[in-house]
Amino acid sequence: MSETATDVVWLTQEAFDKLEAELNELKTVGREDVSARIAAAREEGDLSENGGYHAAREEQGQMEGRIRQLEDLLRRAQVGEPEGAKDEVGPGKIITVAYDGDEDDTDTFLLGSREVLGTDDSVEYSVFSPQSPMGSAIIGAKVGDEVTYTAPNGKELMVVILKVEVL
Repeated sequence: MSETATDVVWLTQEAFDKLEAELNELKTVGREDVSARIAAAREEGDLSENGGYHAAREEQGQMEGRIRQLEDLLRRAQVGEPEGAKDEVGPGKIITVAYDGDEDDTDTFLLGSREVLGTDDSVEYSVFSPQSPMGSAIIGAKVGDEVTYTAPNGKELMVVILKVEVL
């Protein structure tokens, strides 16, 4: 199965390195710590009444879920600039749209994954998935294009692409 443009996650080198470090930390130190807490709680006896054991097991499940999420994200990651022309909508770009062509009703968002933003906490954007109804409809559109899509509630909506930026 080949990857489509919506399967790729565009990351800066900084974001990729940060996520890779988090994954390594979880797979080594994180797993060791939670395993030690589970073992210590088991030694306390009756597991049915042992809150520490249940909390550690829940934490282990959440951590393993995050490990799977990071592995998938890094597997699909492309480091560098998003593909396509600078004024063409695509994953990993910041998009500004006007709803129903009304320039007083606009939204600026990242098309992709929050991890694309790296550690720059001063930048705050909404994030739309490329697989969302609007995200998949606007991919490939250029500044000035009108795009119609069907919202999850079944309503037909139209946006005009006002601006496309590369992070």
